[in-house]
Amino acid sequence: MSQKSVKIRGEVDMLQGPLLKKIVVFAIPLLLSGVLQQSFNSVDVAVVGRYCSRQSLAAVGSNGVVIGLLVNLFLGISIGANVVIANCIGRGKREDAARATSTVMVMSAIFGVFLGVIGILASGSILRAIATPDDVLPRAEVYLRLFFIGVPFLVVFNFASAVLRSVGDTRRPFNCLVAGGVVNVGLNLLLVLIFDLDVAGVAIATSVSNVVSATLLVRILMRERGDLRLDMRQLRFDRELAGEVLRIGVPAGVQAAVFPLSNVFILSAINTFGADGSAGSAAALTYEYYCYYLIAAFASASVAFTGQNYGAGKYRRCDRIFLICLAMGAASCAIANIGITIYREWFVGLFTSEPDVSSYGYIRIEHVLLFQFIASSYEVAGASMRGMGKSVLPALITIFGTCIVRIWWVSMFQAGYIPHDMGKLLDIYPITWILTGLMMLTVYRIVRRKAYKV
Repeated sequence: MSQKSVKIRGEVDMLQGPLLKKIVVFAIPLLLSGVLQQSFNSVDVAVVGRYCSRQSLAAVGSNGVVIGLLVNLFLGISIGANVVIANCIGRGKREDAARATSTVMVMSAIFGVFLGVIGILASGSILRAIATPDDVLPRAEVYLRLFFIGVPFLVVFNFASAVLRSVGDTRRPFNCLVAGGVVNVGLNLLLVLIFDLDVAGVAIATSVSNVVSATLLVRILMRERGDLRLDMRQLRFDRELAGEVLRIGVPAGVQAAVFPLSNVFILSAINTFGADGSAGSAAALTYEYYCYYLIAAFASASVAFTGQNYGAGKYRRCDRIFLICLAMGAASCAIANIGITIYREWFVGLFTSEPDVSSYGYIRIEHVLLFQFIASSYEVAGASMRGMGKSVLPALITIFGTCIVRIWWVSMFQAGYIPHDMGKLLDIYPITWILTGLMMLTVYRIVRRKAYKV
C-alpha cells in the first residue's frame, strides 16, 4: 500500500508544513484527557467519601498505589507502539504500520487478560503486602478484584490510543474517554446511592467505563479505511515488530511504574507532620497533577512528531519539534504554577477552611508547585529520545534523578540530618528536577549528535 493510498481520518501531516499549530492541536486533547481522568477519579473518591463509611473511603484510597503502578506501567509500554508505528509512517513503510497495528492490538489483549487474571487471583496478597489495615482489607479486596475485571479493556484502550497518536489523532481517543467517563459518573451515583453497593458499585462503574471507552476505540480502528485499520479476521502477530515495541516501551513503563514509589517514601515523611500536614500536602498535590498534564501533553507530542520525522530522516525538523515542545511545556506549566501560587489561598480554600491545614498547603505550593515547570526539561528531552527509539537511557536517568535521590533525601530527613521542617523536606522536588533536567539535556545532546550524525 502506498503512502498516498488512503488518508487516515484524523491524521496530521507531521512531516510537512508549520509545526507549532499542529503540536498544540495534538496536545490539547491529551491535556483535557488527563484533566478529565483526574476529575473522574476525584468523583469516585467524593461519592464514596460522602455516601459511604470511612473504611470504604480508605478501601478505595488504599488501592491507589497499586492501580497507579499498573496504569503507569502499561501507559509507558504503549509508548513503544506509538514510536514504532510513527517510525514506519515516517519511513514511508505504511505496510509495516498496518502490521504493527495488528501486532500491537494482539499484544494489548494478551497483556490485558494476563494482568486481569493475575490481579483477580492475587488481590488479597497484594493488599496484605502493602499493609492494608484489617478493618479496610475486605472492602479493599472487593474493590481491587472488580477493578481488575476491567483491566484488559483499560490496557486495550491505552494501546489503541497510542496507535492513533502515532498519526496525530488525539481527538477520537479523547471523545471515547469522555463517553466512558460520563458512564463512570452516572453508574457511581446509581450503584452507590440507589443500589447501595458501596465500594463494589464504584469499582463496577470504573470497570464498565473502561469497557465502554475501549469498545468505542476498537470499533473506530475496525472501521478505519487507512493503514491503521484493524481487521479482526486477519489479525497478525509480527515478532520483530513486537520486539521493537517492547524494547522501547518496557523501559518507559518501568520508569513510569517506579516513579510513584519515591512519592510513597516522601509521603511517609510528610505523615510525620500529622493529619494537618498530610491533608494540606494532599490539597496542594492535586494542583501538581493538573499542571503536570501540561508537560505530559507536549512530551507526548514530542514522541509522536519526533518518531515520524526521525523515521523520515528530517533531523532539523526534529530539532524544531524538541524546542517547540520544550518551550510550550515549560511556558504553559510556568503560567499555571505562578497563577496558582499567587491565588494559593483561594485554591487551597477549595479543599479546606482549617488554617493549620491550609498553611501546609501553602508550603507545598511555594516549595514544589511554583518550580514544577522545570520538570519539562527532562520530560520533553526524554520523550524526544524515545521518538528516536532510545528508551533505556531516559528511563535510567529519570529513575536515578527523581527516585533514588528522593529516597536518599527522605532517609537523611528521617535520620535527623535534615531539619524536621516541611519546606526543607519538600525542597527535594525542585532539586531533583534541576538535577534530572541537567543530566537528561546533556545526554540528549550526545544522543542527538550520534543519531543525526552531526
